Amino acid sequence: MNFVIRKFMDYLPALVLFGALLVLWQMAVTVFGIRQYLLPSPASVLAAMTSGQIDWAGHIAVTAAAIFGAFVIAAVGGIALGIVIAWSDVMSRALMPFLVFVNTLPKVAVAPLFLLWLGYGILPNMLIGALIGFFPVVINTAVGLSQIDSDMLDLGRVFNAPKWKVFAKIRIPNAYPYILSALKVTATAAVVGAIVGEFVASQRGLGYVIITSQSSMNTPLAFGALVWISIIGLALFGAVAGLSRVVAPWAEGQEAN
Repeated sequence: MNFVIRKFMDYLPALVLFGALLVLWQMAVTVFGIRQYLLPSPASVLAAMTSGQIDWAGHIAVTAAAIFGAFVIAAVGGIALGIVIAWSDVMSRALMPFLVFVNTLPKVAVAPLFLLWLGYGILPNMLIGALIGFFPVVINTAVGLSQIDSDMLDLGRVFNAPKWKVFAKIRIPNAYPYILSALKVTATAAVVGAIVGEFVASQRGLGYVIITSQSSMNTPLAFGALVWISIIGLALFGAVAGLSRVVAPWAEGQEAN
């Protein structure tokens, strides 16, 4: 019970701020008589979110799968590349310029190419999300593996530990705070990437709902889809934060920014 109370008090300022913004939003719509197609009230957005006019569950499932897939691809690929870069100076010099080049590509412009190569479906949306989210994982993993106390490395040399064991026992645990911090960034970036993919071409998903609702001027429906997207993003971010407390509780409060 004390744990629940403590957690509630931790999130109380955010809940108060969120509640105050909702009240101000509702008051602004009511007092100034803003038309619904310009800015719907929170009540109308809530009604749209729970309306049976569209298959919310189906659209949410499609978008959630795209976001989760993008996150997994970015996390696994980013950590693997970060290890390769930290393992070999030659690979670092070879890969880093290429990765920077890929990261600077405008993702909205790349999305149609993915569609051309892979066709319609959830896979292009996953890859676009992964493309946006993997770079922080690569950089933070490489930095975490490299920024280590020299005394720890000297200890490994004293015991004649091979390079792979130094990585497994010393470097990778040292990189946990960096990796976990990057995964939190990637959790939000994957949301952006997956929705960008659905904007470009999709027949299902919350991005598709936003596009179709704009054409019909159904702004409450678009806001409802945005709220559902935010909920999915918050859930993924919370899952990563919970994982960090399980995998590396000692790293809490020490994660790299």
